[in-house]
Amino acid sequence: MSIALCPGSFDPFTLGHRFVVERAAARFDEVVVTVVVNPNKQGMFTVDERIDLISSTCADLPNVRVDRWRGLLVDYMRNEGITTMVKGLRSTVDFEYEVPMAQMNRELADVETLFLWGDPKFAHVSSSLVKEVAKLGGDVEPFLPPDVFAAVMRKVNGELSV
Repeated sequence: MSIALCPGSFDPFTLGHRFVVERAAARFDEVVVTVVVNPNKQGMFTVDERIDLISSTCADLPNVRVDRWRGLLVDYMRNEGITTMVKGLRSTVDFEYEVPMAQMNRELADVETLFLWGDPKFAHVSSSLVKEVAKLGGDVEPFLPPDVFAAVMRKVNGELSV
């Protein structure tokens, strides 16, 4: 059985993320979307909220499950018996950033990283940019799954829960 890990902070989970997860799900028996916990970052969404949003967004992909991890991803992968990591790329800038991590993961735990090019129509979209534009009143609906868009709007408008 082939299993791949798709890690990220996913704050929020965009259509670009969904595109990469969908492509990975077509190539592996199972895909584990892992929300990586960074204690030094204050996100728009809690980890539990992100997991719920990703789960609802990917509910139509039966071979995708969502989990969380704090620490080295290679430790999680060892614990789960996963040897392939999937990372989405929007541009060569992403590639330059990701390659050293991929090489380190291979050295630490014999993890291979599979890079998938994202959908070109979302090449300019990042979670950080989506949050910034939404907070300033811009329309981010074209970049987010419907449930995530609704949750972002609730957060921007000061409502407490998603």
